[in-house]
Amino acid sequence: MKLSTKIALIFIVVMPITLCNATSKTTKKIPPANSPVALNGKLQVIGTQLSNSKGNSLALHGASLGWHNLWPRFYNAGAVKWLVSDWKCNVIRASMGVGLDDSYLENPDYALKCMTNVIDAAIKNGVYVLIDFHSHKLHTAEAKKFFTGMAAKYKNSPNVIYEIWNEPDYYSWKVVKQYSEEVISTIRAIDPTNIILVGSPHWDQDIDSVAGDPIVGQKNIMYTMHFYAGTHKKWLRDKTDAVIAKGIPIFVSECAGMDATGDGPIDQAEWKLYIDWMDRAKLSWCVWSVSDKNETCSMLLPRASSTGNWDDGLLKSWGKISRSSIREMNK
Repeated sequence: MKLSTKIALIFIVVMPITLCNATSKTTKKIPPANSPVALNGKLQVIGTQLSNSKGNSLALHGASLGWHNLWPRFYNAGAVKWLVSDWKCNVIRASMGVGLDDSYLENPDYALKCMTNVIDAAIKNGVYVLIDFHSHKLHTAEAKKFFTGMAAKYKNSPNVIYEIWNEPDYYSWKVVKQYSEEVISTIRAIDPTNIILVGSPHWDQDIDSVAGDPIVGQKNIMYTMHFYAGTHKKWLRDKTDAVIAKGIPIFVSECAGMDATGDGPIDQAEWKLYIDWMDRAKLSWCVWSVSDKNETCSMLLPRASSTGNWDDGLLKSWGKISRSSIREMNK
């Protein structure tokens, strides 16, 4: 056999191994200069407070996209870029629908495509992103499979926050806790440090049940509280204050100013009370939702572009209030 032939064969055998090793590594992307992630780095929980990599407390303020299976047209890089550049969001919530028609349960590949579009765009823009398993019902096996993939893909991204169960409805804390411990262990086997958000019973209002029996042995865990100011008044703020006083860290991953149905009049006075209260407590929050349904909590008109560039004429009343609130908090 000629020497040149031997060299060719060696090249054929060796090169695929080299390429495979190269592509198996996860590249850590550098966030844009002066972006929220560039300034704050990997987040951590210190006591009850969300904190940056240097141990300084901070609060995130941003917007939640609607269910991906109902409003997939907003799950794109352009919409994320606009929410960051114009609305001044430092966090985006990507709400992967698990339930209703064409959800993750029926069409997982499309759900993952939508979620990846938003997560990658948030990383590119240097903001934080909530990977929200947006379900009201218990789906333990499906959640573990989903978060295994998400953790494997994004474990090196300081941008990522895992929200493992949006709003458990008619479940006891015992059931929610068992589910949460299983999913947390699944994530932690791959990603030991990024923040994990845990839901609580009855649409994230029964957070007092958490205080009596919190998850132990885990770091960088927070619990979600959701409110709609037209329905949930001072009593929920008082309940949350009492829970925080017992050492439970809270993240308001979904909130809005109207009734809990997502419709009805906006209670602007109560919304202002909530905004001021969250500011004093340094609570992070995401407003619901970037969508165009004929309901009060949908922020956009149906003729709004899918990719941003939304002027005031394309924002509904709640969209204008949400944008103004976010910009005020993140200025």
